[in-house]
Amino acid sequence: MKNTFEMKIVNPHSAGIDVGSRSHHVAVGQNIDDVKEFGVSHTDHLGLLKFLHTNGVKTVAMESTGSYWQSLYLVIVDSGIEVLLVPGSQTKGFRKTDVKDARQLQQLHALGLLTSCFLPDDFTTRARELSRHRKSLIRDCGKYTNRIQKCLRLMNIRLDVVISDINGVTGTKIIEAILSGEKDPHTLASYANNRVKRSKMEIADALYGNFQEELMYELKDVYELYKIIQGKISSLDQKLGEMLSKSIQNKKVDTENVMLAKKQINGKNQPKIEIQKISYQLYGVDLSVIEGLGTNTLLSIVTELGTSFTKFPNAKSFVSWLRLAPNNKISGGKTLSSRTPKGQNPLTIALRDCANVIGNQKTGHLQSFFKRISNRKGRCAAVTATARKLATIIFNMVSNKTPYNPSLPENIINKIKEKKVKIIKKMADECGFILIDNQGVALS
Repeated sequence: MKNTFEMKIVNPHSAGIDVGSRSHHVAVGQNIDDVKEFGVSHTDHLGLLKFLHTNGVKTVAMESTGSYWQSLYLVIVDSGIEVLLVPGSQTKGFRKTDVKDARQLQQLHALGLLTSCFLPDDFTTRARELSRHRKSLIRDCGKYTNRIQKCLRLMNIRLDVVISDINGVTGTKIIEAILSGEKDPHTLASYANNRVKRSKMEIADALYGNFQEELMYELKDVYELYKIIQGKISSLDQKLGEMLSKSIQNKKVDTENVMLAKKQINGKNQPKIEIQKISYQLYGVDLSVIEGLGTNTLLSIVTELGTSFTKFPNAKSFVSWLRLAPNNKISGGKTLSSRTPKGQNPLTIALRDCANVIGNQKTGHLQSFFKRISNRKGRCAAVTATARKLATIIFNMVSNKTPYNPSLPENIINKIKEKKVKIIKKMADECGFILIDNQGVALS
């Protein structure tokens, strides 16, 4: 007699959608006739909705393919149908044809074997889009800065050797003077700010150049594009600030009588937004007091998560979503790999950058933690471990509404000593030895 195995149908009125760049395949069952192809226009989306409603579909599982899913997702959600957005990690083992993908999505969703991606609320989604656009503009500025340096270097104007930032106050004045026709190195050196460490003679010596016509033309174009992008960043900061301020109007939190941590806010790429006050009103705690956490990281936290911390049951789930926890692969009772998964989450990147800053500091609770890990496993492992610790601290502060309270260095040293003594005791017990302290008393 053959054994049969049955699985309970969890979502009986379900569908699966294979999302594509030019068409979407929708499966409302496992028969070939239950799969239908639709286009990507608004009219096609309405036809897809009609097909779902005609077949009595109440819940849909769809792949999170690039950015192609977003417009279709909004249309389906607005119609009242529940949507489960499935990450690619759950579908990469499928037999890759569009029809088979849709059918397998529908089958697994009907059996309740799929889990959804993290999706923030509507406000966070809109703020996140602007924040990521801001980061892309900053990356573009970096590209144009490199091209400005290239043009100056080919003209033998070594401005990058005598000043630390060619787009700072001194560098901007000198470049604009060059573009206006000034070529005398001593006149150009006179534009240097008093804070520049190099002498006027050293600066002038680095500004003897061969002002070739084609390089001057390229320099002018690249510099103008750089200034345009800088203007766009300023406008974007104003727009983002208005959006964030509007979102916290109903938050009754007193920020006037609270002493927020002092942070660098005048940097070239620092957001021109009162992000510390906004963060405090949003979460009720001052996250900026955490050492190494700057305004850019704070902006990433607010725009990437908003008030969606409640979607994570605990700090471990939050850290796992950020891909900062080890991905333990165990077979036969043996750990084959504990490598941290790869990922491009903007918040994870921001926390890693913050951890890198902490590693360059000289004092602090997190700096001592970074140093201990770095001495044992190397700097890369220390960056990941510190980023994970930062994520845990942030989650606990926001969830429990508790202020940042780092351990004192003396307490950390005592804990390390206690842990070492415990390990030595265990080794002594295994070998049949008895440990005795300096006064001749046996350690229990």
